[in-house]
Amino acid sequence: MISMAGKAVRRWWALFALPTFAAFIIGFVIPFIMGVYLSFCDFTTVTDAEFIGLGNYAKALQDSEFVHALGFSTALTVVTTIVINVAAFAVAYMLTKKIRGSNIFRSVFFMPNLIGGIILGYIWMLLLNGVLAHWAKSLTYSATYGFWGLVILVCWQQIGYMMIIYIAGLQSLPTDVLEAAAVDGASGTQTMFRIIIPLMMPSITVCSFLCVTNGFKLYDQNLALTNGAPSNMSEGLAMNITRTFYGRVGWEGVGQAKAVLFFVLVAVVALIQNKLTTSKEVSA
Repeated sequence: MISMAGKAVRRWWALFALPTFAAFIIGFVIPFIMGVYLSFCDFTTVTDAEFIGLGNYAKALQDSEFVHALGFSTALTVVTTIVINVAAFAVAYMLTKKIRGSNIFRSVFFMPNLIGGIILGYIWMLLLNGVLAHWAKSLTYSATYGFWGLVILVCWQQIGYMMIIYIAGLQSLPTDVLEAAAVDGASGTQTMFRIIIPLMMPSITVCSFLCVTNGFKLYDQNLALTNGAPSNMSEGLAMNITRTFYGRVGWEGVGQAKAVLFFVLVAVVALIQNKLTTSKEVSA
């Protein structure tokens, strides 16, 4: 039986959804369409835009710093996605066993995710520069130091968050399947790679998607840790786009074109990754 409240919701659902729908249109759809249009224009403000076709895109693709930032972000995303998922899965698997203080360990591992990226960046900059000082080096000595500094920072921040998702997945595994494997004499390795990991693919899909999108979108940690130094060689895509738009006079249209290319790249990579991991999902 449908209650009176349920009938009212069914009748007036469009009215209830209208504020959220209007906010989505005003806050996302209209700015996105304007942004795509401005990527084909030469402009300094939105009121003096002049259509110039694909000139901004050609200029963006010929910018060696943008190409370098693309490679830097791609490498960072690949490394952090692998490290975060492997480490988070291992920690989650360990903490779902009956060990003393597992709830405390879960809280401790999750805590870095509660700290803002800028603060984390400055904290890790001090820590890593303190260690590198023993060899008279710093994070800004070369792009390699900045790259691995970012890998450490991002992994330290995100492993705890992904661990929570993996714990939820491990706790929902069907116990009868695991018990049947034990009765049949399956070894620990066989149980892990032939039963647990295939059944955990939905969680792996979610965590991989988040790692991939976070890796390409990384900005505040990059800004605080190295600020692109030396000579913008440790600069990711998001920082390169921001610097092009706000730091280079006359390059506003190119910065906007880079932002559109960035959106297309992240969307395509995320969809491919989601398709690949979803195809591996199985049901018990």
